[in-house]
Amino acid sequence: MGLFDRLRGDDDPRVAFIGIDGVPYSLLTEHPEEFPNFAALADDGAAGEISSIVPPESSACWPALTTGMNPGETGVYGFQDREIDTYDTYVPMGREVQADRVWDRVTEADRRATVMNVPVTFPPQRNVQRMVSGFLSPELDKAAYPDDVRDYLESIDYRIDVDPKLGHSEDKAEFIEDAHETIDARFEAFLHYFEQDDWDLFFGVFMTTDRVNHFLFRDYEHDGAYREEFLEFYRKLDDYVGRLREALPEDVTLVVASDHGFTSLDYEVHFNQWLREEGWLSFETDDPEELNDITDDTRAYSFIPGRFYLNLEGREPRGSVSEDEYDAVREQLASELLELEGPDGRQVVDRIVEREDAFRGDHDEIAPDLVAIPTNGFDFKAGFKGDGDVFQQGPRNGMHSFDDTALFIDDPDASIGDADLLDIAPTILELMDVEFSRGEFDGASLV
Repeated sequence: MGLFDRLRGDDDPRVAFIGIDGVPYSLLTEHPEEFPNFAALADDGAAGEISSIVPPESSACWPALTTGMNPGETGVYGFQDREIDTYDTYVPMGREVQADRVWDRVTEADRRATVMNVPVTFPPQRNVQRMVSGFLSPELDKAAYPDDVRDYLESIDYRIDVDPKLGHSEDKAEFIEDAHETIDARFEAFLHYFEQDDWDLFFGVFMTTDRVNHFLFRDYEHDGAYREEFLEFYRKLDDYVGRLREALPEDVTLVVASDHGFTSLDYEVHFNQWLREEGWLSFETDDPEELNDITDDTRAYSFIPGRFYLNLEGREPRGSVSEDEYDAVREQLASELLELEGPDGRQVVDRIVEREDAFRGDHDEIAPDLVAIPTNGFDFKAGFKGDGDVFQQGPRNGMHSFDDTALFIDDPDASIGDADLLDIAPTILELMDVEFSRGEFDGASLV
């Protein structure tokens, strides 16, 4: 910790958490010669594939990971959510997260936290000693607290995120260069605050991995034109994680985790168009732009990724499905979804999760009625348009997966086993000797 190391004279154990957004466990463990630092971390501690949450989307995953609670408690279900009793929608930000974050619990225990680049944390909280908000932050000068953090980050050309539009080009060279520059500055900032701050919890996320996966993952899995560039980027990630590990004092436990896995993408599936073609959804206008444009006789609509809502009487303002019909209509929709085949003849939906099996808590009133988990290769989209094809192919060639999520804990006493994303927050608190009761979380400590 540099100058500030152990100035307080206590022996409380500390944790450094490094997030690697969207990194599959199999990618790191099937190539130990390519990624020796991850291999060493697994050998010295514990490592394993864990499950993500339903739905496996970053906007829902990071609130769940950082609170140890399912979306029914966090109140965040995806990149877009719906206001209660209206058809108005919004993009959830940090203030919409209704459950306590792990760093909130740390500060309540009179310990210090430094938080950097965690998605869905804008605007930055003032109850931690230092925070840089991540994904969804509009710009750096509003995302950094306190002000001296912004000044330092600007001096190293720190950016909150890669420019994903660069990945839309057939020539990925500029995108790849931007990805390297982004992760370089992120590493430099992490190492700087590793050494400068007197923290008990350091919580930082590399999100550039998710961006690289979206545009290059098929190249990796199918020996495409950019496979070597993909692996070179991950070699750099491995090196940075190794160097961060080396910089940690002995009283700090390193935890490294992703929020979901990844797989190659074959087809985007535009489900509101499918609902429209199958008679579940209709619009009041030929040029719909939002949920409020649906007609009163609409029976169902969809949000990404694979979230389906019945247009329910008493819940939606112009509901058409009665409470008495709910179970039968939902069962019919689930059946039709499971029967859907893609252009290649494969089943599109791997399985259906009903709301009561995935969401519970004080904020489950806006939970989807069904969540469709895709078969690998299909990415579930929504959008409100008057026409278009159900199956499309866009610039991305990689998509999120529920399985193959990665967790590494630099503690040989940890037992990962049949773990999931919700176990990470209580594990961090257990490692730090911060008191909590088991019933406060949907997950459980792994140590």
